[in-house]
Amino acid sequence: MNPNFTFLDYSIFALYAILILGVGIWVSRGEKGVKKTAEDYFLASKSLPWWAIGASLIAANISAEQMIGMSGSGMAVGLAIASYEWMAALTLIIVGKYFLPIFIEKGLYTIPEFIEKRYSTQLKTILAIFWIALFIFVNLTSVLFLGGKAIDTIMGSGDGTMIMPAIIGLALFAAAYSLYGGLAAVAWTDVIQVTLLVVGGLITSLIALDYVTPEGGIINGLNHIYDTAGDKFHMILKKENPEFMNLPGIGVLVGGLWVANLYYWGFNQYIIQRTLAAKSLKESQRGIIFAAFLKMIIPLIVVIPGIIAYVMFYQPEGTALVDGVQDAFSKSGGGVNYDKAYPWLIGSFVPAGLKGLVVAALAAAIVSSLASMVNSTSTIFTMDIYRPYMAKKDGKDRDVQVGRISGAIALVIAIFVAPALGNIDQAFQYIQEYTGLVSPGVLAVFLLGLFYKKTNNKGAIVGILVSIPIALMLKTPSLELPWMDQMFYTFLLTMVIIVGVSLTTNPNDDDPKAIKFTSKIFHTDSVFNIAAYAICIMLVVLYVLFW
Repeated sequence: MNPNFTFLDYSIFALYAILILGVGIWVSRGEKGVKKTAEDYFLASKSLPWWAIGASLIAANISAEQMIGMSGSGMAVGLAIASYEWMAALTLIIVGKYFLPIFIEKGLYTIPEFIEKRYSTQLKTILAIFWIALFIFVNLTSVLFLGGKAIDTIMGSGDGTMIMPAIIGLALFAAAYSLYGGLAAVAWTDVIQVTLLVVGGLITSLIALDYVTPEGGIINGLNHIYDTAGDKFHMILKKENPEFMNLPGIGVLVGGLWVANLYYWGFNQYIIQRTLAAKSLKESQRGIIFAAFLKMIIPLIVVIPGIIAYVMFYQPEGTALVDGVQDAFSKSGGGVNYDKAYPWLIGSFVPAGLKGLVVAALAAAIVSSLASMVNSTSTIFTMDIYRPYMAKKDGKDRDVQVGRISGAIALVIAIFVAPALGNIDQAFQYIQEYTGLVSPGVLAVFLLGLFYKKTNNKGAIVGILVSIPIALMLKTPSLELPWMDQMFYTFLLTMVIIVGVSLTTNPNDDDPKAIKFTSKIFHTDSVFNIAAYAICIMLVVLYVLFW
């Protein structure tokens, strides 16, 4: 155990755990004698208000990938990595205005279900299996490993001995309320989790800023990191920047980041599921816009700490000297362990009592995402695999039972796979790049399915199948393409192939399953519109200031 983590810290952390479990179980209790239906378990009885939807969206999104991985990328890259957060706010506006009305009108439980309604059961099944594998072997495993690594650094000795026990503990904690209560338990506990996440994250940033200079002071610290690490405050990287291959300059704004963001926020089950559980379309859209505002402040919580760690590690003139900083980040075989930035700041500077609160905030980020991923994995398995292929036609409803069992199995598999991620330098970038092999093809299928009426099932299947070979071909080292550009070109080529196959196989008529729009389907109220304009103005100001 880490001697810097006191009894008071453990007590505060324990209170957090008791509060989350208590709320989760209380929300899950349901009406006495009334059996839960699939809608109750997977869509929270379609009862979520806008503020719970917005909070839950951010809690599901911000996890160890961001708190640990993006802070590590902040140390390596700087503020440019914040484009993922700030451009996500704009993406959420698009999703709320143009995607949600169609999804809610069709009464979806899952994203693969849209594929069945628009294309075919065959394609739905292919994508359902793909998403289950992605959630288990990429999302769940990465969150568990990075969470275990953070807890080992903060609460343990930092030598890796506590990683596996922490992974098991986090998995059991998430399972304790999410498997029993379903989406309702996940969403309502997320309101608490996201409050803790924001408060704890801001505490870490402010305290670390106070320690950057010998004279102290938050403003002094902010001025110091800006003056000594000015190159870390550019949003658009130049070609000579060593991180250009990860964030390729202006291509971030007009290229591959749109593929990543539209895929993630528009067609990712564990994100979009809580919007499908809204009381109404208007409530869902207001939840989306609330989440967009929260995304604007996330870089203060996850990126600035990484830049602070960079300054402390390289110690430019005027920086406070911290014992052990070189050993903390230096790898035994050479190189820098960037993903230690956030947990190291917590372990080194946050005082007793507050440290327990900040670690609770970190755990909230991890556990809320785990719970969301488990719930969504079980939703897809139950609704898209079990129901059509395995359910006995005896009139008995076993959906909730199957959802709980499949969620538990997914967690167990992820626990065993998670330690294999031990040698990754920048986990956030790794996850984005790996997902980028498949997201362009999936996004092309969805966007053309939504907005191009001639797209047919043959075109969609061919597009999905050829998109991965195209992505792998564009990864050829001789091309020297940044992976974000690879995603963008894969997306464009896949779109061309889908349109070409669709027109060749059905040249004259619109596809019978094409989406039919009414004149009012994309109408949004004044609250959504004003908020959307405000976010767009803030984005323009930020990019002008930090270009």
